[in-house]
Amino acid sequence: MDNTIFRLQDVKFSYLGRYPALCGIDMEIVKGQRVAVMGANGSGKSTLLQMLDGLLFPDTGTIEAFGRTLNEKAFTDTEFNRYFRSKVGLVFQSSDVQLFCPTVKEELLFGPLQFGFAKTEIRSAFDTIVGLLDIEGLLDRMPHQLSVGEKRKVAIASVLMILPDIILLDEPTAGLDPRTSRELANFLARYHDENKTIITATHDLHIIEEIADIIYVIDQNRKIIRRGSPHELLEDTAFLEENNLIHSHLHRHEGMPHVHKHDHLSHYHHHS
Repeated sequence: MDNTIFRLQDVKFSYLGRYPALCGIDMEIVKGQRVAVMGANGSGKSTLLQMLDGLLFPDTGTIEAFGRTLNEKAFTDTEFNRYFRSKVGLVFQSSDVQLFCPTVKEELLFGPLQFGFAKTEIRSAFDTIVGLLDIEGLLDRMPHQLSVGEKRKVAIASVLMILPDIILLDEPTAGLDPRTSRELANFLARYHDENKTIITATHDLHIIEEIADIIYVIDQNRKIIRRGSPHELLEDTAFLEENNLIHSHLHRHEGMPHVHKHDHLSHYHHHS
């Protein structure tokens, strides 16, 4: 049985036909994998995730999902559109794009109500996800009044509420302090099972061992130049430096890379 969920062949995409974002991407993602897509800012990671979510389509090349080519025509098929949207959930880098209901509780209930989930199913998912993400204290709050970290948790929870099999996360730790980043990485590690496929776009080296088994690296030419395990990647500091994933101030402690404050991965900002 073919467990391939996404198959990308020579995918190219430009914004307005002039600004290249992806320049020939080949990728195959199998059910149950935890994949990280890494690359410096501007390498096309967000564009790739939006393509996997059926929000953008290739100029040339093909993307297949669930055995069907993803293009505008596929999504005019109401049945396929509904099936795809119930299976794949994207957490945007900016939570403000995603959160629009008056309260956090309404935000979480919006998706499952749209999909016509049974009340018992909604209640069960609600209790589980609120507990897992520890957001019970936020339920009556207005999303726009939350901190960056709280908004991120609520955005993730709202996607998980539709019980997707494939979760796409765009820079989930961007703008978060180290402790909240760690909590999020721990949550993703716990949430994963063989039926869940988690694809994360990130340049945060601190979390990749916890959230990914396979890493694709996209370079500034917007092509995949490497595929491997987190361990292999972290060992190759010359490669990381060359591709602007670390600066040169990286030292080893007990054989593991240790990223110091002056590399751009550690420029965390604290938010209340």
